[in-house]
Amino acid sequence: MEEIAEVYARSLFEVAKEHDLLDEVREQLGQFADALDERRQLALFFFSPYFSTEEKKQGLQRGVQGAEPILMNFLEALLERHRMPAIFRIRARFQSLWDEENEQLPVQVTSAVELDSATVDSVGERIGQETGMHVELSSTVDPEILGGIVLRVGNFILDASIRNRLEQLRKQVAQA
Repeated sequence: MEEIAEVYARSLFEVAKEHDLLDEVREQLGQFADALDERRQLALFFFSPYFSTEEKKQGLQRGVQGAEPILMNFLEALLERHRMPAIFRIRARFQSLWDEENEQLPVQVTSAVELDSATVDSVGERIGQETGMHVELSSTVDPEILGGIVLRVGNFILDASIRNRLEQLRKQVAQA
């Protein structure tokens, strides 16, 4: 399924880029995927084999107003090929392609206690300097990590939490 999502996302991305509509298509694809995620009845309609492709296309035309024709054609192609269930993976892959194109790097800092904004900003600035990309920084608190921090930089995770260190120690003791 991942290969399918990759092919479809890249195709949509290239067409949107060619027409200079990357931001609009990204936003509208996200809105459509969010609507399917939030409304179970809608997802059932578009994913169900009980409704014909024509019925789904009519529902799409009625339900989605003002979207870019590129996106509408894309969604209709997904319906025709019965690939609509891949929409969430397509959206995620499209977002990754958009991030690469715009040199955006999502960074999430997780700590056991609330960090002051200067510390979080410092981490983001350092990562931005090292990677040469624009960092989209977010910070969360998770008391279960006990202490330290967990950095998620794109798809890479650096776990410097006490919970992780204790787990590693437990494994070493178990092996000895």
